Amino acid sequence: MNEHVLRSLRLAGVIAREAREYGMGLVGEGVRYLDVVVEIESLIIRRGARPAFPVNIGVNEVAAHFTPNHEDTQRFAKGDVVKVDVGAHVDGYVGDTAATIEVGTRNWQELISASNDALRIALEVVGDGVPVNTIGGAIERTIKERGFRPVVNLTGHSMNQYNLHAGLTVPNIDDGLSARVRDGMAVAIEPFATNGAGQVVNGKLGNIYRVVAERPMRDQKALELFSRIQADFGTLPFCERWCVAIDKNAPSLIRTLLRHGLISSYPVLREIKKGIVSQAEHTVVVHGSTVEITT
Repeated sequence: MNEHVLRSLRLAGVIAREAREYGMGLVGEGVRYLDVVVEIESLIIRRGARPAFPVNIGVNEVAAHFTPNHEDTQRFAKGDVVKVDVGAHVDGYVGDTAATIEVGTRNWQELISASNDALRIALEVVGDGVPVNTIGGAIERTIKERGFRPVVNLTGHSMNQYNLHAGLTVPNIDDGLSARVRDGMAVAIEPFATNGAGQVVNGKLGNIYRVVAERPMRDQKALELFSRIQADFGTLPFCERWCVAIDKNAPSLIRTLLRHGLISSYPVLREIKKGIVSQAEHTVVVHGSTVEITT
C-alpha cells in the first residue's frame, strides 16, 4: 500500500469518525431524521472529503439501507434505538463507521453493548492471514454470551478505491468460510446484534441507489440526470435528495431510470421478527502483523 493510499484512508477515517460522533450528538427526541443526515454529510464535505454513501439511519428493527428523502418528516421518538452509519471518502478511499444510540431511555443498553463488545473483540482478532470465520466466530460468541443473536445475513466487507464491497466478506457468525484477511486490505467490520431472530429481510425499496449500466432511452431529461449521477457519484451509492439538489424533478426521473435499468435501488433491511437491532463498526487497515483502526 503506497503512501498516498494510506494517507487517504487515514484522512477519510478521521473525517468519518468526526462525522459519526457529531451525528450521534444530534440525535434526540423530536429531531428530524433529515436534519441529522444533512448535517453529517455537510460536515464531511466541509472537512475536505465526500460522503462514500448516504448516511444510513436505522431505527429500531431497521438494520440498514434507510436514508430519508428530501421531504421526509419523520422524527426520533423517546425510546428509539438509532443506528448512525457514516462513510467518507478521500480520492475514493473510504472510512466506514457506525454506532448506536438510545433516545432518552436506557432500556437497550445491554443490546448496544453487545455489538460494541463484539466489535472490540473482533478488532483484537483481525490481522494478516486470519480467516474471516475466525473473526465471525468471535463476534458470534460475544453477542450470544450477552444474551442476544448476531444478524447472520449482514457482514463486514473489504473496500478498494471507489468500491465499498470489494469481494471479501466478514461474517457475524462462524460460517465455516476460509477466506483470509490479507496485508494491505482496508476492511470494515460491523457486528449487528438483535433480540429478534437474527436475520434481516428486504423491506420496501428505499432512497439509496447505485448505477447499473448505460442503456439507450428516449427521455433526454432522465439521461441528463444519469450523466450527472455518473459524474458526481461514480460507482458509489447515492440517494434521492442528492439528486434533487441537481434537478428538482429528480424523483420522477429516478423512477424512469429505475424502470429502464440504468440504476437499481437498495431495499430497506429489517429484522425478520421486528427485533431491535444494534450496530457498531470500524474500518481497519492491515499492515502485516499490525492493524490500524482508521475510524
